[in-house]
Amino acid sequence: MRQIFKDKKITIMGLGLLGGGVGVAKFFAKQGAKVLVTDLKTKRELKPSLEKLRGLPIKFILNKHRNQDFINTGLVIKNPAVKPDSPYLKIAKKHNIPIKTDISIFFDLCKGTIIGVTGTKGKSTTATLIYLLLKTKYPNTLLAGNIGLTPLEILSKIKKNSKVVLELSSFELENLKKSPHIAVITTLFPDHLNRYKNFNDYVEAKKPIFKYQKKNDILVLNYDNLETKKLAKEASSKVLFFRSSNVSAAILVAKIFKISKKSIKKVLSDFKGIPNRQELIATKKSVKYINDTTATTPQSVILALKRFSSSKIILIAGGQDKNLNYENLAKEIKINAKHLILLPGTASDKIKKELKKFKKIFLAKSMRDAVKKATAMSQKGDIVLLSPGAASFTPLEVIKTKKKHKVLKPLTGFNLFKNEFDRGEQFIKETKKL
Repeated sequence: MRQIFKDKKITIMGLGLLGGGVGVAKFFAKQGAKVLVTDLKTKRELKPSLEKLRGLPIKFILNKHRNQDFINTGLVIKNPAVKPDSPYLKIAKKHNIPIKTDISIFFDLCKGTIIGVTGTKGKSTTATLIYLLLKTKYPNTLLAGNIGLTPLEILSKIKKNSKVVLELSSFELENLKKSPHIAVITTLFPDHLNRYKNFNDYVEAKKPIFKYQKKNDILVLNYDNLETKKLAKEASSKVLFFRSSNVSAAILVAKIFKISKKSIKKVLSDFKGIPNRQELIATKKSVKYINDTTATTPQSVILALKRFSSSKIILIAGGQDKNLNYENLAKEIKINAKHLILLPGTASDKIKKELKKFKKIFLAKSMRDAVKKATAMSQKGDIVLLSPGAASFTPLEVIKTKKKHKVLKPLTGFNLFKNEFDRGEQFIKETKKL
């Protein structure tokens, strides 16, 4: 691939630990760009990511952001986690510095057909299934996006006849000015209300996935989810509906690409799900341990509780609040949870408040403590379910003082986990010790 960014000064805002930032930095370094990575986290916190970039010609400014890095540059690449109202982005805008994301650049450069998948719940499973189904007919099908792989890393592999399945979060879709040929929206429930003013703003952030589609493009919507169903009237593309499940959405997309019934049946029979989504980790003394760490909203936990409702559930939940409502989850816990173990955090405080008359609540100091407590109170036939319904950590906030910008650190003891995947890994680790 030709080096269109060669010698261009680029500031990458946010390296992170999930892999996307690393991929973006690698892409621009290999392009011959003059890359500067800036992140509020420390060198120690970012060690796993920094090790993957060792030896590459990249400059790092860590534990802070500097005004000059958003002025003396030709392009700012914003990590999806960075809020649009960041004071540093405002500085870049004031000096007419273009601000892009890896997703927007990918849409500009991709020659293949893009299938975009978003939704509050179910996007990872749906995207993965679509990828596996399309690959049976189109071997050069690729999967990237919110799964932890920036699509920029696969750009050189894409040909005109390639199919690219992108899992897209609301953060990645914000301000995108192009839409995929096929857009899939699985579900829409309130989420990330610590970032968006209200649910409507959150839905608006999702809309670029279909907003710029043309007549020949296709929008696939969940007929059984009121909010996704309502979007049909705003589409300028052809709208197709599926009912309820992620599998139905994936099959519908497979049929658009004329994947045979035989291939669909084979993929579905072989598919065992993806990690961290209602994943059976182990069965110990006839007690099942299930990892559903990516359930970060109350609605996601409700779905898990309903799925396993025939069993006695010991629920491990809680964490940091995203300004969500836990009233309906509390009702479901009363119906389907035998015991509730809460991890530390502001969301846990809200859940506890909603469950004033529920006597079977236990507090855990750590994941080890939570798993030990759950195991001690479990009986044959029970399920220990990690389904938090909350964020895994408190994001670092930047506050502006009269003199300079400072980092507001989270309260001690709240950040038990690096991210939701670390939370799941700790659950698995403690379960295996039993």
